[in-house]
Amino acid sequence: MDLGIAGRKALVCASSQGLGFACATSLAREGVAVTLNGRNAEKLAAAAEKLRAEVPGAVVDFITADLTTTEGRAAILSALPQVDILVNNNAGPAPGALADWSEEAILGAINANMLPAVQLIRAYVPGMRERKFGRIINITSAMVKSPHYMMGLSTSARAGLTAISKAISREVVVDNVTINNILPERIDTPRQEFMAEKLSKMHGITREEARARSVSEIAAKRFGRPEEFGDACAYLCSAQASFISGQNLQLDGGSYDGLI
Repeated sequence: MDLGIAGRKALVCASSQGLGFACATSLAREGVAVTLNGRNAEKLAAAAEKLRAEVPGAVVDFITADLTTTEGRAAILSALPQVDILVNNNAGPAPGALADWSEEAILGAINANMLPAVQLIRAYVPGMRERKFGRIINITSAMVKSPHYMMGLSTSARAGLTAISKAISREVVVDNVTINNILPERIDTPRQEFMAEKLSKMHGITREEARARSVSEIAAKRFGRPEEFGDACAYLCSAQASFISGQNLQLDGGSYDGLI
């Protein structure tokens, strides 16, 4: 299927690896000119080279900037004042419990997982509306719909982004600007390696045993593949997806227990 987005411009935040890189790769395969973003210039340059190697002919650039700062966002907007596709993504806070949720920790979570996305949406939506095309994807978490205690900070900030995005989506869809959220669970990225390492140390088990425990909790009995995630993102950015907005798409191997 031709997704009808060849020649469009995309900014993919936090995309030197993991889910962001997967989305950038799938968009590049569709002929989208992709700009990667992250804080480490060396990692970004390597990611850009890797993407060009994987997708011959891909148009790939990168912007080194910290999304969580006003200066970082200003640098992005100065280098890339207009985009057709915005993929919001950022790492979440470390797992923790109630005793860890100081005012500073709560504000830190909001400043990482809500505020940057909202500010970029505010900056890019007017141009999208003028041009009558815009696709915004927020990478959130399955825990937005199924909160876990130790991930309360991340869940809360991402739920706030979900709510404000829903409110905005109803206003802008008339101009062919859609806003959707993808809710990942156990996609096989460096994040899963981090979690396996934590589990391994916590329970005194091997990496393989830790990964097997994680897999056992997934209905599909396997980790999700990054390319599956990236392709879902690309479809939601497509011309064909113009009637899908304000939605939460769960990529969790069928693990969610709820009905809606």
